Formats: sequence, C-alpha cells, structure tokens
Amino acid sequence: MKIQNPIIRGFYPDPSICKANGKYYIACSSFQFFPGVPIFESEDLVNWKQIGHCLTRNDQVALHQIPSSGGVFAPTLRYHDGTFYMVTNNNTYDKNFYISTKNIYGEWSDPIFVDQGGIDPSLLFDNGKVYFTSNGTGDDGKPCIYQCEINVETGEKLTDSIPVWSGNGGRYLESPHLYHIGDWYYLMAAEGGTDQQKFGRKLEYHPGNRTWGSDRG
Repeated sequence: MKIQNPIIRGFYPDPSICKANGKYYIACSSFQFFPGVPIFESEDLVNWKQIGHCLTRNDQVALHQIPSSGGVFAPTLRYHDGTFYMVTNNNTYDKNFYISTKNIYGEWSDPIFVDQGGIDPSLLFDNGKVYFTSNGTGDDGKPCIYQCEINVETGEKLTDSIPVWSGNGGRYLESPHLYHIGDWYYLMAAEGGTDQQKFGRKLEYHPGNRTWGSDRG
C-alpha cells in the first residue's frame, strides 16, 4: 500500500485514533473553534473523510470569549461495548470531561465532568473497570501523571486520584495513555514540551511487582 502524507490536510492537531466495526476514526483538537472536535473516518488508514464533530451544541462546551489557543485540547477517542467515548479538557476553565454516543454519525451526549485536574485526559476500559488518567500536580507540588477509577455512567470517582509517575525531570509531563496488553500495563506519556528538546518514555507495569519501570529492550 502506498501512503502519501499528509493523510489529512489542514489544521487538525493532536489526533487520537481508534478502531471500531472494521473502520478507523480520528478525533482532533479544536481549541476555541465551534463546532468542536472534528471526527474523520477511514477504511484503510490512508483515505479519510470528515463525518462530523463531537461538540455541536452550546450546552456541551463553554467557548464564550475563549482566547486563541484556549478551549478544547487533546481529545482521546475510545470505543467500548458498542459506545464511542471522547474525553477531553476545556483548558481555559481547567475542566476534564467526556461525552459518548452509540451512533458516531449522530449527536453526542451531554458532557460528564470528572473531578481530576490536569489536561490531556484518557480512558482505559479494563476487566469491567474504567480508569481515568491525566497529568497533574502531586502533593509535593511536582508534575505527575494521575489516575483514578470512575463510574463511567456518572463520572463519579470511585478511588482517589493517585500519582503513578513523576517523569524523568523534563518539562511538560503530559499526554498520558494507559494500555493493557497481555500481562502488562503500558503507560505512554510525552515529556519535554513542544518548544525545545522533546522526548518520550514508554513505561510498563506488572501486577506482580506493583511498580512502573522503563521500557524493556
């Protein structure tokens, strides 16, 4: 297969991709613009078409007098048990929330807010539980990656927000995503920011030793 980049032309930053029902979907940041969080669909990861937006109603997102580069940042798109979830942050108001739909071509739900700070939120569905992950600040005042279990129907926190990693000392520890593959849990996060030197780190966790460590190999 010949791939020609860019696969999507224009202003579509922070892409998040998921697979559902034999097709692929991408959600992107929209910042202060409305409607918010454009959605694209593809059958081959090469040819994409826009099928709509997640945020199409004023009661879903507060964008009044939002400054340039404020508003909706870094969505994460997930699909679980017949439902699509889009979790994101209104950076201007420091509010993490998610919406959902069973019909990705139609309307999305009203927002459900989660009482956990930071930005770049993500969801993990794992063995009947749902984990909410974002960046934040620990009790010691240092940046960290937070995690809590939530009731996905209501957004209620079922556990406290616990720091799981404080980084390697680089700036802007952010964009965390948690995955469960085989016997291991993987935490992928960005560190270093977008203005100077950038680097990332993949971590892994095994329930047997209950600790996070550097990527193997």
